[in-house]
Amino acid sequence: MKQHFQFKKKAILRFYEELNDFLPPEKRKRSFSYLFFGSPSIKDVIEAMGIPHGEVDMILVNGISVNFTYHLKSGDNVSIYPVFESLDIGKQAKLRPQPLRETKFILDVHLGKTAKQLRMLGFDTLYENDLDDAEIIEIANREHRIILTRDRELLKNGKVTHGYWVRSKDTMRQVEEIIQRFDLRSQVKPFFRCMTCNGMIEKVDKETILDRLEPKTRKYYDEFFVCSGCRKIYWKGSHFERMEQKIKQLVQK
Repeated sequence: MKQHFQFKKKAILRFYEELNDFLPPEKRKRSFSYLFFGSPSIKDVIEAMGIPHGEVDMILVNGISVNFTYHLKSGDNVSIYPVFESLDIGKQAKLRPQPLRETKFILDVHLGKTAKQLRMLGFDTLYENDLDDAEIIEIANREHRIILTRDRELLKNGKVTHGYWVRSKDTMRQVEEIIQRFDLRSQVKPFFRCMTCNGMIEKVDKETILDRLEPKTRKYYDEFFVCSGCRKIYWKGSHFERMEQKIKQLVQK
């Protein structure tokens, strides 16, 4: 009995910049052969390599821009680029509508401390520790927010349009990484938002909050601010200089 064999096809793949973080060392920052059967979509190929599609913003096949529905062919030379939130890549066909010019975030359950630090820097940062993945994605799409997560699987959801997998495990390094990734230094507005609830902070007359102040605070401080959301009171106490120094270090790196 004659047997029919289906031979593997071969394409050449190259991933750029931080997309290499998802790849094994031998495939990073270089072109490599990818063997396959049939005609898989480029989206399936990318995610088979362990890269969430939400991290990808442009795909060139033989020098031509394609979208995620393109089916890989033998001999294809494929270049895959990361999300260009802060870089104009001209008229090439990007895989999401456009960069989010107003930078707003929503963070998953693993990034609560990071949310507070981003708020301290003035960024609109939504965080609730009881949101599931579906709720995070729905809110992100409705409010045009970038999803920040430590969970790669979340970013593989087909409904995700703007998302980023935070590499570092340390809070302050995570903040540095996010600032660097989205080129946010020029957008920093320290003490503009409440670290607790993300509300806007407004200056308030001391006389209107006297009954809420501790005796020593009332005696030694005159300038106060109140969150428009949770009504938390802020003032430039002993911790203020330490926070200013932390912000300076984050912004100047």
